[in-house]
Amino acid sequence: MSVKPLFTPLRLGRYRLAHRVIMAPLTRMRAGKGNVPSQLAPEYYAQRASQGGLIISEATQVSASGQGYPATPGIHTPEQIAGWKNVTDAVHAKKGLMFMQLWHVGRSSHSSFQPGGILPVGPSAMAITTEKSLTPDWQQVPYEIPHALELDEIPAIIEAYREGARNAMAAGFDGVEIHGANGYLLEQFLHDRSNKRTDRYGGSIENRARLLLEVTEAVVGIWGADRTGVRLSPFGTYNDVGDSDPVELYRYVLPALGKLDIAYVSIIEARGGNGMEIGTPTSVDQLRPFWTGTLILAGGFNGETANDAINSGRAEAIAFGRHFIANPDLPTRLSKDLPLNSYDRTTFYGGGASGYTTYPTYPENETEA
Repeated sequence: MSVKPLFTPLRLGRYRLAHRVIMAPLTRMRAGKGNVPSQLAPEYYAQRASQGGLIISEATQVSASGQGYPATPGIHTPEQIAGWKNVTDAVHAKKGLMFMQLWHVGRSSHSSFQPGGILPVGPSAMAITTEKSLTPDWQQVPYEIPHALELDEIPAIIEAYREGARNAMAAGFDGVEIHGANGYLLEQFLHDRSNKRTDRYGGSIENRARLLLEVTEAVVGIWGADRTGVRLSPFGTYNDVGDSDPVELYRYVLPALGKLDIAYVSIIEARGGNGMEIGTPTSVDQLRPFWTGTLILAGGFNGETANDAINSGRAEAIAFGRHFIANPDLPTRLSKDLPLNSYDRTTFYGGGASGYTTYPTYPENETEA
């Protein structure tokens, strides 16, 4: 029997992966006091670690002002670094690799999260109108009009990413992924629906891409290009973003990232109904000629469609989210064509062990049959 494309080795920057099944970054809102990863987090991630496989951590705020949701972990205090070190130690004990996703939500926050109760920041003084905000006590409230970052405030944002990258290294991660997707701060600057600036960070495509590229350069300065990735959602509308000409925008962004020689770009595929993407899967294919490096695709894949994507050259690896939540042994199941556990959406966000560390692996006696 021929080897499935998903289970052929892959060179990803500095690392050689044993297979191409990536665990996508998955916000679970289970961090403890001080936004330290919970005591269950090492078990959760270790359950999903596989020898020579890659896990991307849940989105992790690089500063206190970068938080926008309850119980999400950070990487800006000694306690958070120590909490994440427990996680990476557990993953490495299973001979897995783990990258941290660095996050700043920008205007997708609320003053109740902000130090001193100030307004969250964004590229322009425009509130999100298509979604509701959550407060630290999980109440839904309208988003506020953010404070538009002044030019002299932007270096501190870049420094927060640099420091977050440095802290991720202290926490034992193997690399980092910059979150430039899903309507958070870096994508707010990229897309012309949310960026109405008239200075060097707004207007032209080159100006709107400037912050993403400057952050990437800062992070590469800590980790090296071969341990740095970037996640994008070029056709995204979540958190009230969007661009009038996304193909032209990413015709510039992707080669610019390519010049930095980063390890990979991860792109979220089209998925209808949740605002994360619009269009069809072919819309991402329009962008493939602009990126000659390693491409990870994510969004609604199963084993068959993932193998097809790799076999056809649409991607080099596939990131799985919901199926990885429900199937801690997902690589084994996909390699052996075993049935998958169903996921329970009601336990995706918040809570304790249920729906987090309680999904079963496939019975070993049956996998050996």
